[in-house]
Amino acid sequence: MTERRTRKDAARNEAAVLAAADTLFDRCESPDDVTMAGVAAAAGVGKGTIFRAFGDRVGLVKALYAARLRPFEEAVESGPPPLGPGAPPARRVLALLDALLCFKLDNRRLALALEGSGSDSPYAAGHYDRWHTLLRTVLEQVPGLDDGEFAAHALLAAVRADLVEHLAGREGVPRERMRAQLAEFTTRVLATPPAPA
Repeated sequence: MTERRTRKDAARNEAAVLAAADTLFDRCESPDDVTMAGVAAAAGVGKGTIFRAFGDRVGLVKALYAARLRPFEEAVESGPPPLGPGAPPARRVLALLDALLCFKLDNRRLALALEGSGSDSPYAAGHYDRWHTLLRTVLEQVPGLDDGEFAAHALLAAVRADLVEHLAGREGVPRERMRAQLAEFTTRVLATPPAPA
């Protein structure tokens, strides 16, 4: 009975920590403003509770990001086309990039925190490999596109959190304009035959 109660308490505390971190990341000016002490205070738990549950700040950020990303991942894996399987490859590439851009716009501070957690390289973060592999796989089905590996890297660079923050935050580019520009750029990449060597 005591073990079950301990597990329930731990699950409740983890949920409270994630909810508190979620709110703090939504309200912060910079992801660096969200501290473990601040999350603990907002959740009504001790810092030790957070460290036991998530390891460190990076672990907490990854857990929160994963929770926010879950519906998007489900749509990509088993949802209807064009985001889910079954759409023509070029159309699915457009849908994937648009959804990633919208996700990062909706989660700007959290995305910055996560992409800055891989030794200051977004390419070292675990989620990058997953998205690169998915996008490369779809790009390799696009007729006439020879290098899905590089194209996936180049297109994912267009939705990096630091670029999204620069455009949406510092430059004040409206969301719908960013989406239209990304779609136009991606369409050109998919339609342009490689230059002769």
